[in-house]
Amino acid sequence: MIELYGLNNCDKCRAASKWLAANGIKHQQFDVRESPLDESTLRLWQNELGWEIMVNKRSTTWKGLSEAEHNSLNKGEAIALLLAHPTLLKRPVLVTDKGIYNGFTEASYNSIFKKA
Repeated sequence: MIELYGLNNCDKCRAASKWLAANGIKHQQFDVRESPLDESTLRLWQNELGWEIMVNKRSTTWKGLSEAEHNSLNKGEAIALLLAHPTLLKRPVLVTDKGIYNGFTEASYNSIFKKA
């Protein structure tokens, strides 16, 4: 089963879900505020994507963090920060049997699902 992680009120997440439905791709959608991610899932994603890609530095949550938190961010701290602040996750995150993908554009999803 294809899984889509993000926020219910996120425009990109809604667009990704709509694209999947329009292309007949069944998926399960998770709001990371309602279904918090666990450390092992975040570590798996970190290994696949890299921590730099996972942290949304343009988010309101990021802007609300202290400068010390910004400056101390590294691979080791990224998981703890995402566990404490799930809305820092750059979204959506798409999990398929072929891999883990971050973000949404029609072109990227066409490529992932080999649509012309």
